[in-house]
Amino acid sequence: MAIAPHTAGIIGIVLLVILLFSRMPVAFVMAMLGFLGFAFVVNVDAAISLLAKDIYTEFTSYGLTVIPLFVLMGQVAFQAGISSRLYDAAHVLFGRRRGGLAMATVGACAAFSAVSGSTNATAATMAVVTLPEMKRYGYDDGLATGTVAAAGSLGILIPPSVIFIVYGILTQQSIGKLFAAGILPGILLTILFLATIAIRVRLNPAIAPPGESTSTGQKARAFLGVAEALILFVLVIGGIFMGIFTPTEAAAVGAMLTILIAVMRRQLSVKGFGKALADTTRISCMVMMIVTGAVVFGHFMTITRVPYNLAEWIAGLPLPGYAVMGVIILVYLLGGCFMDALAMVMLTVPIFFPVVLALGYDPIWFGVTIVLVTEMGVITPPVGVNVYVVSGVAKDVPLEKIFRGVAPMLIPLFICIVMIMVFPKLALYLPSLMK
Repeated sequence: MAIAPHTAGIIGIVLLVILLFSRMPVAFVMAMLGFLGFAFVVNVDAAISLLAKDIYTEFTSYGLTVIPLFVLMGQVAFQAGISSRLYDAAHVLFGRRRGGLAMATVGACAAFSAVSGSTNATAATMAVVTLPEMKRYGYDDGLATGTVAAAGSLGILIPPSVIFIVYGILTQQSIGKLFAAGILPGILLTILFLATIAIRVRLNPAIAPPGESTSTGQKARAFLGVAEALILFVLVIGGIFMGIFTPTEAAAVGAMLTILIAVMRRQLSVKGFGKALADTTRISCMVMMIVTGAVVFGHFMTITRVPYNLAEWIAGLPLPGYAVMGVIILVYLLGGCFMDALAMVMLTVPIFFPVVLALGYDPIWFGVTIVLVTEMGVITPPVGVNVYVVSGVAKDVPLEKIFRGVAPMLIPLFICIVMIMVFPKLALYLPSLMK
């Protein structure tokens, strides 16, 4: 008995979820199911042609060159010690307060996110830099590791963000406007993280002793430690905002400036630069393989019409738009608990994006919203990628303790999501000013 295309599409989605639970590589699962599904619905020759065309198109895409350039910028910044100087500066500014080192960690993560673009890279980098300091000052392990894991999630919200780049490519939205849209929510979430830490240490002072006071001179010198990161952020994101650079040009400028700063400071060794290039190649290939696999699977979904049928069904529900959006956000929250943020976005955006447009929501606002929701996914069990990244650095801290330590940090994320939904201008004001 012949199987209808939409039935084949539903079977493909179910198989995808099952295989992802088996921890098979996301890129290959999507590419394999997309190829087999297309071959089943159309024919094998068409599937072979589609696979070859998609691989060639994605790996020669000019738009995707922005990914390795921004990744290189972040990797060179790490190898050159920019992350350490950002933390040192934040330590001087916040360190004397009770919980000040945890607050400094949030500040340093926010600043490093402006040159990194990756939540995993931010969490791993800051875990290496900050955890030994917090342990030395007697901070509770749960507070210390939970703060790093949660604040590291800022890497996919504060521009440049790999998730925003991929979302922009998938939905044909301006990457520059998406970057601009992430700035105010990023600042808001940083403030909410700081407030959460302040409340936690007030309720339980034993988890975070106060640090040493610093002089005005030390604070002034500390500012010089963040000057290079500020310069990079202003030139790269400001250049995009003002229409001087395209995102790809801005990424190239940022990568070159980071290398020049590192060379001028004489803090980038040949070995360190080689490590930055190797890590950039590895991370970029991983992202581009996921993008390619998702494109192949997306073409299979297109011919089955599952996304469009689902969009029509959801849009036709006798529910107000905000209730439908609530259901979509709930799907992202649940899915983010089991799936990597990038894979989640690649899989779900082609399905839900037509629904969002049909409901009349702004696609830039939706991009910010799903990034915030997937931020919760990177710190929630059972996947919680950032938690596992931090656990790999803090090998002496039980995984359960890190999850318990990160749990209170879900509250500011939830508050931020609600505020973005109630006040969409928080995400749309800066993009509205762009040329």
